[in-house]
Amino acid sequence: MAGKLKITLTKSTIGAVPRNRKTVEALGLKRPNQSVEMPDNEAIRGMIHKVQHMVKVEEI
Repeated sequence: MAGKLKITLTKSTIGAVPRNRKTVEALGLKRPNQSVEMPDNEAIRGMIHKVQHMVKVEEI
């Protein structure tokens, strides 16, 4: 680990469960096709796992 991840929101959060919506917001994503760079650690990986159907992840 110890690298960086580029996380892109691929689906809107409009119809999402409130818990998933808050997870996406905690990742720093607000709108579809927006990308953020986050550190590659277990906490971020866990958040990504919960909303994996809504995001695309790339290692950089």
